[in-house]
Amino acid sequence: MKKVCVVGLGYIGLPTSAIFASAGFDVIGVDVNETVVATINSGDIHIEETGLAELVNRVVKEGKFRAQLAPEEADVFIIAVPTPIHDDYTANIDYVIEATKSVAPYLRKGNVVIVESTIPPRTMDDVVAPIIREHGFDPERDVYLAHCPERVLPGRILIELVENTRIVGGVTKEAAKQAADVYRAIVKGEVIETEAVTAEMAKLMENTFRDVNIALANELVKIAQRIGVNAHKVIELANKHPRVNIHLPGPGVGGHCLAVDPYFIVEKAKEESQLIQTARRINNSMPHFVVEQIKRMTAELEAPVIAVFGLTYKGNTDDVRESPAIEIYEELCRNERFDVRAYDPHVKPSQVPFPLATKEEALDGAHLVVVLADHNEFKTLTAEELAPMKTKVIFDTKHCVRLDDEDVTVYQIGHLSVVRAIQEHPSERV
Repeated sequence: MKKVCVVGLGYIGLPTSAIFASAGFDVIGVDVNETVVATINSGDIHIEETGLAELVNRVVKEGKFRAQLAPEEADVFIIAVPTPIHDDYTANIDYVIEATKSVAPYLRKGNVVIVESTIPPRTMDDVVAPIIREHGFDPERDVYLAHCPERVLPGRILIELVENTRIVGGVTKEAAKQAADVYRAIVKGEVIETEAVTAEMAKLMENTFRDVNIALANELVKIAQRIGVNAHKVIELANKHPRVNIHLPGPGVGGHCLAVDPYFIVEKAKEESQLIQTARRINNSMPHFVVEQIKRMTAELEAPVIAVFGLTYKGNTDDVRESPAIEIYEELCRNERFDVRAYDPHVKPSQVPFPLATKEEALDGAHLVVVLADHNEFKTLTAEELAPMKTKVIFDTKHCVRLDDEDVTVYQIGHLSVVRAIQEHPSERV
């Protein structure tokens, strides 16, 4: 059975390692973080993902998976490191470059090198292949280079790594086949072979499509407030059409994919990507839009106490990467009039650069709860839980709160034309 070396043990690399190990591969996981390496080797995990803790614990105990700080010789190398963006919104592929350089000394002829990290078009051909060539290997004959982008949903990663269709783009046709065969050992879905640049672009367009669709929904929210209509109802009815699927609005777009990937296209074709850039501007504007609504709701309060519920970009995960909730919290904190408390049952204090409150601390004397993540805990909020609040008002930016109680006012992000300023005493509220 083949030996696999996975570089990067984050939200994609760790589940990928565990899946290959559970399929019988010998897996070496590499990460530069000593704490991450030690945590994994103890049979524990450092991220939150359904079913992952149990799987990692099992494959570590079975001796099929171990973590370390440096690569070693293997048959297959998988690079799954982050690709953030610079301040000018261009791709930062430094981690991909360093990861490629780190495995190069351990390569042998016939090895397969796969980049799962999301990358701009032509990165495999123009960046990765030259690094391999610099280390004495012909990337068209000696080593098989391919891009196989991850395309999984947090909370379902272990399921989707196995069941989803995978796109494998090779620097050569044979590289695509060799890399595709690696995935066919674990994937039940279809494994499609193509060119590297096509795979790179396909991944970017998947997330750009969703980003543009969400921007349409978010623009509708602003229009709905202006003309006095419920955007949620509009979307529900419009989606009854068999060929319409408008996405849901929210406080912005986060995560390592939707909030980042469109910029990789813009970087390569700025003049031709006007729609993509407009969508990015709309979605980037939503955190400030949310803050403006909070100001509007609390305009008649001298010292509003705001309880921010949820800091992750997605419900039921601990993932705060590019989260608009963080941006909203920080903008609120810059307003000296507000007393802001942040609560998230899924986030650890080490993940954010500010203090976290307990639910009780966040609600004590609060005038407004702002729900910024659709965690299950927030979907089932009750009036009794909100008892410590001074005024029981919720601003639900994720359209997830199902509380129906006459003592609680719930404003949805898509129906803001009905908002009335909160009064200091509940009896005075309209």
